[in-house]
Amino acid sequence: MEILGYTASIFIGIALSLTGGGGSILTVPVLVYLMKVQPIHATAYSLFIVGVSSLVGTIPKIKQKLISYKAAVVFGIPSIVAVFVTRYLIVPSIPEIIIKTEKIMLTKNNFLILLFAILMVLTSISMIKDKPCIDCDDTREPKFNYGLIVVEGSFVGILTGLVGAGGGFLIIPALVLLSKLSFKKAVGTSLIIITAKSLIGFTGDVFQTDVDWFLLCTVSLASVLGIFVGNLLTKKIKSDHLKVSFGWFIFIFGIFIFFKELLFQILGTNI
Repeated sequence: MEILGYTASIFIGIALSLTGGGGSILTVPVLVYLMKVQPIHATAYSLFIVGVSSLVGTIPKIKQKLISYKAAVVFGIPSIVAVFVTRYLIVPSIPEIIIKTEKIMLTKNNFLILLFAILMVLTSISMIKDKPCIDCDDTREPKFNYGLIVVEGSFVGILTGLVGAGGGFLIIPALVLLSKLSFKKAVGTSLIIITAKSLIGFTGDVFQTDVDWFLLCTVSLASVLGIFVGNLLTKKIKSDHLKVSFGWFIFIFGIFIFFKELLFQILGTNI
């Protein structure tokens, strides 16, 4: 199972490189179901893995000048604060057993996995419906709707803190709509935001839990390796077609996890 887990970790990096986002949504399921990591730890580990992978993915965007640093700061600050507070204060305060009746028991782990499954479905829909921008102006100066950006950034930060995913499917549309960035520049800017908030959010767990650094670093290295492999494949594979196919895969996987947790863990196997 570990070999399969590391193979899947490489695939996460490949998917990130080829699709421009969405691959990180697989990190928690890989850690939980293949590496046998508890969900609460998996969401923390995912922050580190996503942060490191996004950092590597940011480098070519910097060289191509596809990052708006002003937009990254305006959107990133409330998002970073929100994810740190969520990991340091909110997640530890969630009770181990949230709901318990004669027929239903919702634990903290079940809640986080269910929330993550919902996020997988939303991410998949975004990937399936998203259309590439043909006539985008990458030199266009951003125009900010500061109020909405702060609200959106805080929401994405809280969501990232809870489920350990980068939230690129929320960040990119927000940057396009609220900052008037081109799609390409929004993707690059989202990567630097995800890097900062994921790695800083991870620090909220470092002093509160025992970290398996060997597992964390090896999975991160596998994901980074996948990014380099993906970069080599980009010239041979049409990323738009792959993005839609990958979106359907995430959709089916998310539905499976949702009903698995709902039917077999919360409601019990006797129904």
